[in-house]
Amino acid sequence: MAAHDLAHIQRRTVRNLVLAQIVGGIGVGSSLAVSGLLAEDLSGSRALSGLAVTAITLGAGLCAIPLARLADARGRRIALASGWAAATVGALGVILAAVLGWFPALLVAFVVFGAGSAANLQSRYAAADLADDATRARSLAIVVWSTTVGAVLGPNLNTPGAAVGRFLGLPELAGPYVFSAVSFAAGGLMMWVLLRPDPLLVARTLAAADHTADHAAADGSPADTPPVGPLPTPAKPPATRSSWAVVRESRAATLALASVVLGHAVMVSVMTMTPVHMREHGADLTIVGLTISLHIAGMYAFSPLVGWAADKLGRIPVIVAGQLILLGAVLVAGLSGRTVPLTVVGLVLLGLGWSCSMVAGSSLLAESVPQRERPRVQGMSDLMMNLAGAAGGALSGSVLGVAGYGGLNAAAGMIVLPVLAVVGGYALGRSRTAAK
Repeated sequence: MAAHDLAHIQRRTVRNLVLAQIVGGIGVGSSLAVSGLLAEDLSGSRALSGLAVTAITLGAGLCAIPLARLADARGRRIALASGWAAATVGALGVILAAVLGWFPALLVAFVVFGAGSAANLQSRYAAADLADDATRARSLAIVVWSTTVGAVLGPNLNTPGAAVGRFLGLPELAGPYVFSAVSFAAGGLMMWVLLRPDPLLVARTLAAADHTADHAAADGSPADTPPVGPLPTPAKPPATRSSWAVVRESRAATLALASVVLGHAVMVSVMTMTPVHMREHGADLTIVGLTISLHIAGMYAFSPLVGWAADKLGRIPVIVAGQLILLGAVLVAGLSGRTVPLTVVGLVLLGLGWSCSMVAGSSLLAESVPQRERPRVQGMSDLMMNLAGAAGGALSGSVLGVAGYGGLNAAAGMIVLPVLAVVGGYALGRSRTAAK
């Protein structure tokens, strides 16, 4: 395949992924703001309201592996379209549970609803399938950035959603999920129709062609003629190796996984309890909402710049910068007390540190494992990331109650240290290899 044809396919792939992310992301943003309120209404307990976000996060993690396996078997197009389709079913399930007033059914529906977040996350890897080393992080970052649109527009649909709910005879808090169902279905349809040719299948075809050419060259045959004899068989077929075993074989992949998973745990742990901390110190809901909006902007708005830096400066320097920014974030937020501007600065830095960890880490992971293994390893990464986020969110309330907001930030800062330790081990390993 000619280089200009490959570049055209990559541009088309990224463009269509961005469009689907914007459309589908609106469905995620329009519902997350009311999920806790709906759970509180149906359960009658404020303490149980937090289970809504936990269920969605767990759903995103549980869906990550099946979607990755589907991508491995059938390609990104079918996997991503299936993820958005499952999320559509989940949104409809939330509406049904709200009508019936049945809290257990609501939690089950939220788990299925989490497939939308899983598809949203795995779209970034589809952008990296055909990218080269010089542009991989930027391609991935553009798709991450497009999530900003849904995150900003989605919550503003809550009031229109309530009006739609009343018009359809639904509970008001179920109204936004009508928008979610429509946007998820549209995102899935866009993936099914537009993501052609499939980037993962094209990448595998090119990899197979390169393998054939290399084998022919080793036999002394022209590269454009069939190789003599059978192609060499991999020592370990992909089906016999676990994703974790693949990651452990590469120091770079181990570092990438640690960056993505632990960076997410730090972010969720602090972000989840910041609204509670601010309200306890007298901040009104408008200020709390603005703080979280600025935090989301820190997560996504700068991702193209982060991607550019990861391509120009290298993945590992940006990962290290991300960990240092996360440490600065928890220091500023932890010392903010009643000072709202300091809390806002801390949350923006928290989002930026997450962006560095996510973009650079995901790019490093994509290029540090064999091409055939990537979808399954990426699925494992998203599973671990979401489970770490769910654990961080679940434990943060208890830590806040025992140690206060400063103690919570100090505990979150400790999560950064293993990543820095892995960076040190990676650098030491490379220096020893270079010395041999």
